[in-house]
Amino acid sequence: MIYTPREDSYLLKNEVKKLAKGKTFLDMGAGSGIQSKTAIAAGAKTILAADINPEAIKHLKSQKIPAIKSNLFSDIKGKFDIIAFNAPYLPEDKDEPKDSSLATTGGKRGDEVIIEFFKKAKSHLADKGIILLVLSSLTPKDKILKLLEKKSLNHKVLASKPLFFETLEVWEITQQSEQVLTLK
Repeated sequence: MIYTPREDSYLLKNEVKKLAKGKTFLDMGAGSGIQSKTAIAAGAKTILAADINPEAIKHLKSQKIPAIKSNLFSDIKGKFDIIAFNAPYLPEDKDEPKDSSLATTGGKRGDEVIIEFFKKAKSHLADKGIILLVLSSLTPKDKILKLLEKKSLNHKVLASKPLFFETLEVWEITQQSEQVLTLK
């Protein structure tokens, strides 16, 4: 099963459209390719789509999108100006079918996939690069925020959309700038 674009996809798409022009772009967990297609249309310099799902990779390649099968950053090389990730962010639901849970479930708590992502993300982020990440109000954020602080990464909410049972957010994550001290 390939994740079909929904509210979270479109919320992220709006931010990708604004930011991708002239940038090197990594679409992590690319699924249907909506973010890659948006980045191409916005004039991104280069695009790479990555997904763990072989069915998604086959689909992306049939759309002429450069794609690689990768478990997060396991097979990714290089640095990118923008890394967009509509991560699986929901807590485990034992009633959800296994084929759809790969695209929606971020682990028992809902934050495990995102935490694994951030363990390697900074090493693939270009200087002054940004990460665009989709989160839900249902995703626990305490461990994510601690990891961002430990990795010297800042975050701010770029967009949010309240839905019936959750609020979706797109976070922009950037590297903390080193301040230069001048002595008088």
